[in-house]
Amino acid sequence: MVSGATLLSRILGFVRDMVIARLFGADGRTDAFFIAFRIPNLLRRMFAEGSFSLAFVPVLSEYRETGDRAALKDLVDHVAGALIAVLLVITAAGVLAAPLVLSLFAPGWLAEGRTEFDLSSDMLRITFPYILLISLTAFAGGILNTFERFLLPALTPVLLNLSMIGAALLLSPRLDVPVMALAWGVLIAGFVQLGVQVPALARIGLLPRPRWGRAHQGVRRIMRLMVPTLLGSSAAQINILIDSVIATFLVSGSVSWLYYSDRLLEFPLGVFGIALATVILPNLSRKHAAKSTEAFSDTMDWALRLSLVITLPAAAGLAALAVPILTTLFQYQAFQADDVIMSSLSLVAYALGLPAFIAVKVLAPGYFARQDPKTPVKIGLLALGANVIMNLLFVGGMLHWGFEGPHAGLALASSASAYLNATLLYLGLRRCGAYQPRHGWMRLLLVTAGCCAAMVAALVYWTPGLDIWMRLPALTRAMDLLLYIVFGAAVYGLCAWLTGIRPAQFSRGGS
Repeated sequence: MVSGATLLSRILGFVRDMVIARLFGADGRTDAFFIAFRIPNLLRRMFAEGSFSLAFVPVLSEYRETGDRAALKDLVDHVAGALIAVLLVITAAGVLAAPLVLSLFAPGWLAEGRTEFDLSSDMLRITFPYILLISLTAFAGGILNTFERFLLPALTPVLLNLSMIGAALLLSPRLDVPVMALAWGVLIAGFVQLGVQVPALARIGLLPRPRWGRAHQGVRRIMRLMVPTLLGSSAAQINILIDSVIATFLVSGSVSWLYYSDRLLEFPLGVFGIALATVILPNLSRKHAAKSTEAFSDTMDWALRLSLVITLPAAAGLAALAVPILTTLFQYQAFQADDVIMSSLSLVAYALGLPAFIAVKVLAPGYFARQDPKTPVKIGLLALGANVIMNLLFVGGMLHWGFEGPHAGLALASSASAYLNATLLYLGLRRCGAYQPRHGWMRLLLVTAGCCAAMVAALVYWTPGLDIWMRLPALTRAMDLLLYIVFGAAVYGLCAWLTGIRPAQFSRGGS
């Protein structure tokens, strides 16, 4: 149920981005919205769905296991009271001081006096309350998940996409500044996402009656647990924030180009990376508890091999078909050919790092299963620092030498720091003896790389250029793109088969 709901959300997310690109394009106005949306979205990922959920659900589960229903309800009431009180203060401060908050996220616009700053400030006042609503939604979702009600919380992102699509299509024509409709769509989504959870909480008898009680034992435990989890869940979000800050110093459209290319990267990253991490974490945890070092290592080896044969061609295909994909999904009306070219530069840079992004998701559970969360956090922070330095070097170098699309330097820095992160995680597991690669890795790497090279060569030779894609109607674009994707997969699969790679090699426990 969760996988199906997530897939539906990803598909509707693409539809949402297609609508935004078609109606608003990629310019200063869309940059202003994406920054105004990114701020509450970052806070959501760091706090609501990050540190708070990771701290709240284990404590709630313990209370449930005691069988004391009154104590469980008391915990829910006090957590709700504390959460609402803190979030109301944060939301009020964010709305009243929107320009000040925005100056931290978009200093480039403020320094240059660009119109995007004022527009984004107005939209931030509308979108900032979303952090209050979505945090309460995550609180409700944590309760429902603890009681095995998984479907409704998993479907809440679908409601955000539907709300933004509806606002773009129905509300934007009625506003003097049409892009403002997207901000209202985010706010409406927050109310809807929270509202649909209320009846479900009432049905299990846990609809909270908020009570302030910071001294409550359960609340204090949750607050203590949030400190390390906040550190661990914030590194990636801070990385995104820094990219956005630097992008505001570049030409209008840079934030939007990065957004669209990142959204395309998130699809294989979510489908393959999260799926692999979900599968191996409980498996590794059981084998570590059983002190089965060899089985632990074999599971890690299996996951890394599987990620290689899936993500390397995914990355190569994403880079080779960057222009056709962006043209097919987004190049309509306001989204112009230049926007496709600029977005493709950052998409190729992100695609180069896809194997590393997914390797991090596979390697990190090796530490969590061994109850060592500190090491991946330290490595993540080190990679974050390296990313900041590489951002400045790559973007500064591209600006100095006059390269087109310096925003792609931000994506390239993210990919490079992901390789650093993955390498350090790998070396750490090797040093502590938790992972010992089995034989055949070099051959697998060379064969997979050769198959990818054959696939890319075939795609580059047969795929038409941007001018031809732009002249095709939308349905023809979609059918042709699907044909080229199938063609590329067939070339890769045939080469892999001829060189001895078989699916049975990657079955659970296979070599």
